[in-house]
Amino acid sequence: MKAHERWTRLLEVLAEEGSLSVTDAVERLGASQATVRRDMDELARQQLLTRTRGGAVAGAVSYDLPLRYKTSRRADEKQRIARAAAEAIPPGAIVGLNGGTTTSEVARELAVRADLSERGPGEALTIVTNAINIANELAVRPHIKTVVIGGVARSNSYELTGAFAAAVLGHLSLDYAILGVNAVHPDFGAACHDEGEAMVNRAIAERAEQVVVVADSTKLGRRAFAQVCPTADISRIVTDREVPEDVADRFTGRDVEVVRV
Repeated sequence: MKAHERWTRLLEVLAEEGSLSVTDAVERLGASQATVRRDMDELARQQLLTRTRGGAVAGAVSYDLPLRYKTSRRADEKQRIARAAAEAIPPGAIVGLNGGTTTSEVARELAVRADLSERGPGEALTIVTNAINIANELAVRPHIKTVVIGGVARSNSYELTGAFAAAVLGHLSLDYAILGVNAVHPDFGAACHDEGEAMVNRAIAERAEQVVVVADSTKLGRRAFAQVCPTADISRIVTDREVPEDVADRFTGRDVEVVRV
């Protein structure tokens, strides 16, 4: 298990249980005591946990983990989902992308599509995003016009949020919104943990002709605190093959296309 995978798991357990001993961490991670202690010391240095005698407590750990610790979770599934979502976008489209690990992968897939890279400066796609990490990666791609909306940066997701971000989106028109979410439920729709993120993501969805949700199967059939958009506004969900058949059927029964890759 790589360092970031161990760190992610440690933070997840602390978020759920509040505390963790070195001995328990050794059993859960299959790592040595020395490795676990080094991991805890490093996360404490980053102020993501508080070290105690023989272990650690949650301290400043949030239930919404920083994006850099989510990247290794279900990485293969997210790459397949991202590739399928990116391949469905026609050249010349105006695409809204919010922040998140899966949408970051979508941006990378769009950036390297051969049929797009052959086009002239700004001709392949227009990407509108509130994610500063996505903008940073696309800014070096001259064939993609990158539009960054303003706002206040959230350290967990690298997203710009707030009233200013929503106001800018009110003046734009999008062909597609590709949204990463924390949960998507047949009755409640797409949702995330933070109401500030939800407000901006909702604005992205409202400006789009089609809303595409990219989410691995662990997020389908679940609810989260703040609604991004109702199920009726979702055109397509791109997910992995592990989504239960009955969950997929509930979405298709509401006229949402479910693409499993």
